[in-house]
Amino acid sequence: MSLKMLNIDGERISGQDVRTQNVTAVTAIANIVKTSFGPIGLDKMLVDNIGDITITNDGATILKLLEVEHPAAKVLVQLADLQDQEVGDGTTSVVILAAELLKRANELVLKKIHPTIIISGYRIACQDAIKYINETLAVSVDSLPKDFIINTVKTSMSSKIIGDDSDFFSKIVVDALARIKTIDYKGDVKYPINSINVLKAHGKSAKESSLVEGYALNCTVASEGMPKRVVGAKIAFLDFNLQKAKMKLGQKVIVTNVNDLEAIRDLENNIIRDRIQLILKSGANVVLTTKGIDDLCLKYFVEAGVMAVRRCRKEDLKRIAKACGGTVLITMNNLEGDESFDTSSLGAADEVVQERIADDELLLVKNSSGKKAASIILRGANSMMLDEMERSIHDSLCIAKRTLESGTVVPGGGCVESALSIYLDNFAETMGSRKQLVISEFAESLLVIPKQLSVNAAQDATDLVAKLRSYHHVAQTDATKKNYAYSGLDLINGKVRNNLEAGVLEPAIAKVKCIKFATEAAITILRIDDMIKLNPKEAAQDPHGHGDY
Repeated sequence: MSLKMLNIDGERISGQDVRTQNVTAVTAIANIVKTSFGPIGLDKMLVDNIGDITITNDGATILKLLEVEHPAAKVLVQLADLQDQEVGDGTTSVVILAAELLKRANELVLKKIHPTIIISGYRIACQDAIKYINETLAVSVDSLPKDFIINTVKTSMSSKIIGDDSDFFSKIVVDALARIKTIDYKGDVKYPINSINVLKAHGKSAKESSLVEGYALNCTVASEGMPKRVVGAKIAFLDFNLQKAKMKLGQKVIVTNVNDLEAIRDLENNIIRDRIQLILKSGANVVLTTKGIDDLCLKYFVEAGVMAVRRCRKEDLKRIAKACGGTVLITMNNLEGDESFDTSSLGAADEVVQERIADDELLLVKNSSGKKAASIILRGANSMMLDEMERSIHDSLCIAKRTLESGTVVPGGGCVESALSIYLDNFAETMGSRKQLVISEFAESLLVIPKQLSVNAAQDATDLVAKLRSYHHVAQTDATKKNYAYSGLDLINGKVRNNLEAGVLEPAIAKVKCIKFATEAAITILRIDDMIKLNPKEAAQDPHGHGDY
């Protein structure tokens, strides 16, 4: 039945046309991020509609900044975002893999294999691949040398702007993680990377970045008359203005006597003075607020010798409150309608101090008990470089956290994908149905990762990938050469080497999630065989032609 008969205001594309359109859109998205993949990947410059420039090679960032219209391509953008949230790194590889799976699935449909068979074949291949990674390829970190975590961080950084200084930055990342290590109520070790604040300061070179103990705030004390250092700090966290109380708009006060005007002013002053007295009586000697503090209020704080800081970022305030055991207050009104300040909402820290780091004054909140915090201060030539450094540090922190929490790594450099491609090819031969073709195509799709790595490194991809596959074939057929299973690409010299010994490591969970998400995304798009696009409704006009009616 056509749309005309259904009388739907729109257009309908169905069957093979919609599949071809989806594959074209998804391939176009993958082609954008393809060249930024791997240790020798190139960067992208994105200019938005107001002229702001972003230079990056982080897959999730590139896709987030592209204003993608096509609905199937949007699935890939969400996929990269999901990988970024779950793992933190590997966003480019998940997009490339999903696009390749979809492209090959479309070729199978053209060979008259039903999409349902392809979907179930992909699911089987995905499950077996994950099982093989966990059982055969994953290496427990306990069997590795002590510096394995530095190597994992270096591998994550290798494709980023700070790749050349990865020795320096990987130490900063690992030290920062060591400072925030906590053990939860179940006895598991956790690394809450939200406790690491990354600040950016212009000037100097990247190698002059530093790690600071404590949570750093990009703020300074509100008045020079206040103490710059408070030991044994009791911190009040406020999310409201400390300013002279003003009457609400629309309220009228009729004054008959001139002297009453002064009394009204005094009352306005007294309201805020009483509030501040309540805060000071609770024993607070540091006050942090997200809003402003006016001169009248500053006077009270300076007289009491209290450190007050205004215009803190709300997320910073929440994190410090969590680490110090305090609460962020949005009002001082209690249930009875009066104003009060509860001492239990105060946070405690060993020391709050204003220090000069680099060219800026920063406020550091140091805490040895409870949840510790660390701050990384990045230096760089310009804001574009600093932003990209921040993204790189974030990815590396996430990868290190995943590795330490999961306790298993796999060799990088296309090792896992090549091993899986050989394993799944052999597995496909045991299938006695059409799924054999589907699983073979899945195995072939995985090779897009080592191929793209070689192409971006200006190496002969066909030759290198063939060598790599032969190593993995030997590893899976000859029990005496199990060591070959860790073979991956050395992209600088264009050779195959043992990447476990070379220290090119990635957390196993990153690979597992990458394959899982890419398969799910490919299946989601493959299931579509009809697209109905409705025309936008035009605003109805009134009979006299005066716009909306």
